[in-house]
Amino acid sequence: MTTNFYNATLLKGLAMSNLLAFLIVGLMKYSKIPDNGTLVFSIFVIVPILMGMVSAWFWIKIELKTRALIGYTILNGLLAILLSFVFLREGVICLLMVSPLIFAFLITGVFLGLRMFRKNNQKLNVSVFSLLFVVFVVDSLSEHSYVNLVADEIVIKATPEQIWKNVVAFDKIEKKDDYWLFQIGMPSPAQTTVEGYYKGAGRKCIFSNGYTFDEKIVTYEPNKDLTFDIISQPLDPEIMGHIDILRGQFLLKDNGNGTTTLVGNSWYRLHVFPVWYYDIWAKSIVRNVHVRVMEHIKTLSEKG
Repeated sequence: MTTNFYNATLLKGLAMSNLLAFLIVGLMKYSKIPDNGTLVFSIFVIVPILMGMVSAWFWIKIELKTRALIGYTILNGLLAILLSFVFLREGVICLLMVSPLIFAFLITGVFLGLRMFRKNNQKLNVSVFSLLFVVFVVDSLSEHSYVNLVADEIVIKATPEQIWKNVVAFDKIEKKDDYWLFQIGMPSPAQTTVEGYYKGAGRKCIFSNGYTFDEKIVTYEPNKDLTFDIISQPLDPEIMGHIDILRGQFLLKDNGNGTTTLVGNSWYRLHVFPVWYYDIWAKSIVRNVHVRVMEHIKTLSEKG
């Protein structure tokens, strides 16, 4: 086996697998399937498996050892992520989140492909590709909807009356970010402003990079319940088209001993699937937004 043949075969595996992914994703975006812009399960599972199988079709000819095979497959994944950044304009942190999923199913596809092609069983090969195609089509044409609630609570050494004003609006948070995604660049909650202290008032949640969530107070029960709907959210590449924050809520429960339990609730809708993977990230991010805001409210209230 010559060096030129080895390198050419290796590059073909990288190029053709990414070309296939580019064509599939591009066709889906052009045809607007799904029509609501949802990023379906198949994009992150079936497409990487197919990419791995295409690479395996070429790489089986140069008999790569397992370590080299995994290394080149990871390189293939990095190339796919780079292309997503350039052509799909995905955010860096978003791509960081998706990378474990991409790498896992790329590697699965490569080893599945090698096993299939070594057997040289055309019926098996056709059956596997047909199954993947059917799953892809059914998934792409199916309706996808997922709404979830994240709830957190904290005990504050103050009465509901002392806490309430800090729940409705608060000055800038000066404390450094603890959450690792905030530390590497994801915007964190920084300040909240309000037009007035009444139901129907406008409210703004301002993040560290200046992005603002516009809100409207829909329940205003002093010292008990502040509920607000999200009217609009920023067009941030890290969240645009991936998650919608629908509603937020703060509940105050007087513990009768000079302390208050503050409960923070947030409702959101995901536009990326599979849920079993992306909801882990969504819960973590929403929960850490809660924690940062609620700890700030606690600090302000206990000082006051």
